[in-house]
Amino acid sequence: MKKSTLIILLSAILCNSFGQSFLSEKYDLMPWPKSVKELHSKFVIDSTLTITINGHNNGRIHTVATKFLRRLADRTGVFLDQGFPTSHQTGSIEINFKTVSDLSLQHDESYILDVGNQQILITAVTDVGAMRALETLLQLANFDASGYYFEGVHIEDSPRFVWRGLMIDAARHFQPVSVLKRNLDAMASVKLNVFHWHLTDDQGFRIESKVYPRLQELGSDGLFYTQEQIKDVVRYASNLGIRVVPEIDVPGHASAILTAYPEIGSKAGYPYHIERYAGIFDPTLDPTNPKTYEFLDHLLAEIAPLFPDEYFHIGGDENAGKHWDENKNIQQFKQENNLKTNHDLQTYFNIKLEKILKKYGKKLMGWDEIMTPNMPTTAIIHSWRGENEGLSKRGTLITAAKLGYQTVLSNGYYIDRMLSVKHHYSVDPIGDAQLTKEERSRILGGEATMWSELVTPMTIDSRIWPRMAAIAERFWSPKNVKNIDNMLKRLKVVSYNLEELGITHIKNRDVILRIMSNHHNNDALKELSELCEPLKMYTRNAGGTEYKSFSPFTLFADACVADAKDALAFNKLVNKFNDNPDEEIINGLKSYFKEWSNNYEELSPIAEVPNIKPLILLSQHLSKTSKLLFSTFENKMISTTDLRALKASLNILKQPFADTELAIVNSLYKLEGYCEKNYLVP
Repeated sequence: MKKSTLIILLSAILCNSFGQSFLSEKYDLMPWPKSVKELHSKFVIDSTLTITINGHNNGRIHTVATKFLRRLADRTGVFLDQGFPTSHQTGSIEINFKTVSDLSLQHDESYILDVGNQQILITAVTDVGAMRALETLLQLANFDASGYYFEGVHIEDSPRFVWRGLMIDAARHFQPVSVLKRNLDAMASVKLNVFHWHLTDDQGFRIESKVYPRLQELGSDGLFYTQEQIKDVVRYASNLGIRVVPEIDVPGHASAILTAYPEIGSKAGYPYHIERYAGIFDPTLDPTNPKTYEFLDHLLAEIAPLFPDEYFHIGGDENAGKHWDENKNIQQFKQENNLKTNHDLQTYFNIKLEKILKKYGKKLMGWDEIMTPNMPTTAIIHSWRGENEGLSKRGTLITAAKLGYQTVLSNGYYIDRMLSVKHHYSVDPIGDAQLTKEERSRILGGEATMWSELVTPMTIDSRIWPRMAAIAERFWSPKNVKNIDNMLKRLKVVSYNLEELGITHIKNRDVILRIMSNHHNNDALKELSELCEPLKMYTRNAGGTEYKSFSPFTLFADACVADAKDALAFNKLVNKFNDNPDEEIINGLKSYFKEWSNNYEELSPIAEVPNIKPLILLSQHLSKTSKLLFSTFENKMISTTDLRALKASLNILKQPFADTELAIVNSLYKLEGYCEKNYLVP
């Protein structure tokens, strides 16, 4: 009997897994819902479509439902008779929910979506759950020869993690309100719910303070958010079901603060100034000076009310304590208070800061350096360090959970490092860690980080999207949703849909290329940009000193993105070739080689444009390599001389060009090895 039950159970699991896999090929939903059932119905989208909201119809749900109607009309071209949602009447889309969410960690974002032939029903506990359902419904819009329609499905959905965030650094490069709002719209479209706003660092203090006005007068270069703008962004995010968690980074990363108020610094007479380069700098608040806490108390009394969320991020990272070590009074203070290390001193600082925040109704959150033996477990640990720092693959996340801290993972989701979407998608916040139910509950979720040393308002979208959509799926969807090829198929559609929200990740590439080419024909340059990717990690800005905060970011590397489109396709084809080198695949390779063979000739007319010159050698040898490989596969032979020339070109192509790397080099080497083995003639 037990054996029969087990067989039935396994069969049900396998059937469900197969069914979900089949449906994920049919529907381009992202993040993928918890459960999807095909109904074989079809709801036609025409001018009579209406939305009825049965619940509180005067808040964020009304705003989002109105936006839904506008987005649907724009996508389909259908002229809707009714442009706004109504209440207490029958609508073709009926929204039902019980309560208005307070946007806390405990709020419910689950929903049920039923798409029938005549009506669409959305049922949720909260208005935010209903909003998440509307995003899913919009992704179900499809068309055939007769017009647009919604795919018929029954979906039951809820998030895996309660904290699904994106951090945008507005300190290194200031990001205007318009940039933040379009990214908030994009975040909501993939069901992210936390905007972590990094507002201060060595390169700028970006908050208007009426109590300490020198902060923006001397510490911002005139680029800061007024308090009214902050309220506007917070309100805008709230209307999308997104919490806003601010970060004021202390006691390190404090150059901008100390430029304005040097009297609370740790080194008297030090020439504090706003930093123009990237990196880790010495200026640090003095944790032994009572005026430091008076300053922070008054500042937080003014700033904290601008952000309704209960959490406040205090940074706390990358403080080596050099200025503490050089200050005799600080060293004496450590001895008198039995603080053996700078970590102990920073914990002393953090505990005092936590008490100040508590006074203003806030809970402290900080990067994982704040996790020391004496740090209260009421703090949230933001895990960012990993194997490079001698820690486990998930950094301090699991350790923090086991020690009793609530914790959020960013290690593995540093999207400014320009790693592939496959890399980020493969990182699971928990992995295979063995946790008790209570320990698991302390892992709140994850957060991608967009540090802005190398991004401007023109380029930031291309560094966040579309990879952020795949990361959002990792935070929302069940753990077993992890097929990379299927994700890439769905991500391609989502990427184009993001443009509807104003995201500039596609169009601004062409803007930069036109600037680079002095507005000449740049087809060959565009072709190169589809094969090259910015240097990974932080090698583009070695030591943080190649670029200043006011350097140009309209260069070739800024036009290139992670996961270069043509490189991905070519590399996939080469992998197929390695498995099965048949003529159909060879013909596919030859079509690429034929196209790239002309790159140098087509680029030559603008070869003298200064910003094109660094790419000429790349173009020359891409063309030369392509001609040699085309000839080899066409004739099924290669001479020793041509093989030598091919190897020489590949040795050049593997070098960086204009802070980018040719993303097909490894595949070209594989093909060169195949040619040497199979086609070489004396």
